[in-house]
Amino acid sequence: MSIKSIVITKVAQVIGRRLQQDTQHALVHQEKIRQQLIQVGRKTAYGKAHHFDKITDYPTFRQYLPLTDYEALRPYIDRVNQGEKNVLWKGRPKYYAKTSGTTSGIKYIPLTKASIPNHFGTARNAVFNYIGETGAADFLDGKMIFLSGSPTLTLQHGIPTGRLSGISNHLIPSWIKGNQMPSYTTNCIEDWETKLQRIVEETATEDMRMISGIPPWVQMYYERLLEHTGKKTILEIFPNLSLFVYGGVNFEPYRAKLEQLVGAAIPTLETYPASEGFLAYQDQVGDTGLLLNTNSGIFFEFVPVANIDDTNPPRFSLAEVKLGVNYAIILTTNAGLWGYNIGDTVRFVSLNPYRMVVTGRIKHYISAFGEHVIGKEVETALLQLSHRHQLQVTEFSVAPQVNTPTGEVPYHEWFIIFDTLPNDLRTLAEELDLLMQQQNIYYQDLRAGNVLQCLKITPVQPVAFRDYMQSIDKLGGQNKVPRLMNDRTVADFLEGYKVD
Repeated sequence: MSIKSIVITKVAQVIGRRLQQDTQHALVHQEKIRQQLIQVGRKTAYGKAHHFDKITDYPTFRQYLPLTDYEALRPYIDRVNQGEKNVLWKGRPKYYAKTSGTTSGIKYIPLTKASIPNHFGTARNAVFNYIGETGAADFLDGKMIFLSGSPTLTLQHGIPTGRLSGISNHLIPSWIKGNQMPSYTTNCIEDWETKLQRIVEETATEDMRMISGIPPWVQMYYERLLEHTGKKTILEIFPNLSLFVYGGVNFEPYRAKLEQLVGAAIPTLETYPASEGFLAYQDQVGDTGLLLNTNSGIFFEFVPVANIDDTNPPRFSLAEVKLGVNYAIILTTNAGLWGYNIGDTVRFVSLNPYRMVVTGRIKHYISAFGEHVIGKEVETALLQLSHRHQLQVTEFSVAPQVNTPTGEVPYHEWFIIFDTLPNDLRTLAEELDLLMQQQNIYYQDLRAGNVLQCLKITPVQPVAFRDYMQSIDKLGGQNKVPRLMNDRTVADFLEGYKVD
């Protein structure tokens, strides 16, 4: 262990203890943050338009602060772009995090001087908490790879703009810079296939000890490494690999395949970063719950998913949430996002401390017949099926088939990439259907009423999802394959990749 890792371990232990102490005061921190945000917000154009001067407590906060999304804030973003100051937050943003929305097209999420510590301080805290808990800091003595978007920034109305992961590259502390891979030049390559090949060539002979990225793209990186080197496992290439940091998608559907490629199970650390804020992270090894980031400039609210489309949906503070309820997560932040619905759904698994799991996206669901199927349900059912039959699923997506070709009863169609094609897909589909009925009572009722027939499994070629993501210019980086669609947009593309 180097002097650097010894020193960082000591610091990490101190920070870890502080973070755990913070969990006992989450509600106090939340109320303090709410007051601070409103105090600053009163001097902004948004605050004046929404009578922030009348907000004195949480009930008046809910009264005067509407729920918003990007479209609701777009007129204010436009005013920022015209050079106006103190519109959503004091001054002007330091950066725009460029992201894409379902209805809004490209979105420019502001990052301010006040909000930047949330993003990058929390990333540090998550890693330091892991070191403090486990004592494992040897990965700091080797190379660390971050599979991310390009760090190339452009100016949008005078504000540096890029993917959040790209912006992060400019703010990585000096004590990590020497260990970071890939090189800046390689990271700037926009074409994912070209970039991936260059990353493989750069890293194949390095002492890689930590890998960070979204699981499907890390899987692709592993596969290319094995092809490039002729080795059988990643641990033959990187024998000191000891930590995988991930976020953005559920790891479980990828676990078996990644462990097969690596040659063993290595420690993992789950995080929940978003362009709008770094929301949570895994604070205990082996616990699937993510600790809510309650003391970092974000005030959280929660709306039951069942009510999210109501004209005036109920809103709950952290003090009011309950276990087991699916909530849409609402943010008010020191980047100037006010009552902002980020589109994610979560469910609390602990209230002391406040830990949750991400259950899906509000717009990524299937409810063509009122079944309200969410991502967590399909992932759990498929994972149970895979464990029972030792199946290895690389990727999948589910869509409704409403207008069936022969006029038969509608069904859900599951497009799946199998490592090895199973023999009896019909029997597997029947079993998966029963597992889905156990996950979702609405689906169970529709099946019992013969409104839906048994789901169908459609195996597709290994390149199907890669080609789909490439077709919409979202291959690699932080982009995620949609697991659920309420229409046939993805399904129609995948039809051309069926395995006969």
